[in-house]
Amino acid sequence: MTTPLRDRATRLIVALTIATMIAQPRAALADGPLDKMRAKITAFIGEKMQTLGGSRIVYKVDGDGLRESVATDLRDDVYKNLHDGHIAFSNLAIRDGGVDVKIADAKGRDQLARKLASAADGLPSHALAVTDGGDGAVRLAPTDAASAARLSELVEDSIAMIEQRLKDSGVKLVSVVPDGTDRIRIFLPGVTDPERITATFARKVKVSFRLIDASMSPEQAQSGTPPEGSEVLLGFKDKRPYLVAKDSVLDGDDINYAAPGFAAGTKDPVASFRFNGRGTRRLAHVTEENVGRSFAIALDDKVIAAPVIREPITGGSVQISGNFTLEEANSVAMLLRAGALPGHLTLVEQQVIQAAAKP
Repeated sequence: MTTPLRDRATRLIVALTIATMIAQPRAALADGPLDKMRAKITAFIGEKMQTLGGSRIVYKVDGDGLRESVATDLRDDVYKNLHDGHIAFSNLAIRDGGVDVKIADAKGRDQLARKLASAADGLPSHALAVTDGGDGAVRLAPTDAASAARLSELVEDSIAMIEQRLKDSGVKLVSVVPDGTDRIRIFLPGVTDPERITATFARKVKVSFRLIDASMSPEQAQSGTPPEGSEVLLGFKDKRPYLVAKDSVLDGDDINYAAPGFAAGTKDPVASFRFNGRGTRRLAHVTEENVGRSFAIALDDKVIAAPVIREPITGGSVQISGNFTLEEANSVAMLLRAGALPGHLTLVEQQVIQAAAKP
């Protein structure tokens, strides 16, 4: 039977609409290796969406919340540098996404600028503009390029978190791509209940740092009753038991940077991370008081490492290893970064897309 021209035109429009919706998220999908890989995945997923239909989900990253968080971290860093450098100051305050402070001594102003510049070395997303307001007044604020880089990092971290959650949930056929500067589009061929998928992202990854309880062995606590205020957690990879304090001395909100890397001596894969100003102060206090003890770093109540505190950690930077593969180190670093990410994501749209009818 001959298919009416109108029906064939309608099906062609539907197919083109789906393909366009898939291809829209990024104007320059072939700029670099990551973009080229995403372009191939997007094209493949586009074909599957045409034949299977599926779900389209759009999230918006909270740029305003990110700016507030960056400004708070900057204020804490400024305070720490001024306090540790014994530099007299006044009127330290957050204003319009930056930090204002008054430092009467010119050498003190220069010292602060050098310290902050050194801390940002090699991290374009942490670059600062320092403005002299006269009469000792100084304004510090992220450069426009640094703010854009921070937002881009948050988008990429969000994408990594979404991909990991979907992988953990057994969803393999998916395209997750940035859309403009602050949005993320997800296409899921064959999935007709997007609500089930969005529920997957509502849960925060719980990142905690807890002191090890050495009052009894983990095995004794596991087979009997743990001491009050402690509990048994299992290892992330080895599944061995750890007896840890229930209260966390630090959490994921205190981390402002994490990345995979390699140990200097052994070249083994590691996850490195750095705390914000508040976290740095807390870490210094905890490690000063607990030299010789171990503390557990846990993700979703699974211990990924339990290093011994050899000396006070005052710089805010930590490197952890756990016989990781490079992929595992990358996953751990991503989860450390993404601990609070669901709070930065707002659901903008979820839609079921029908498959294009066969001609």
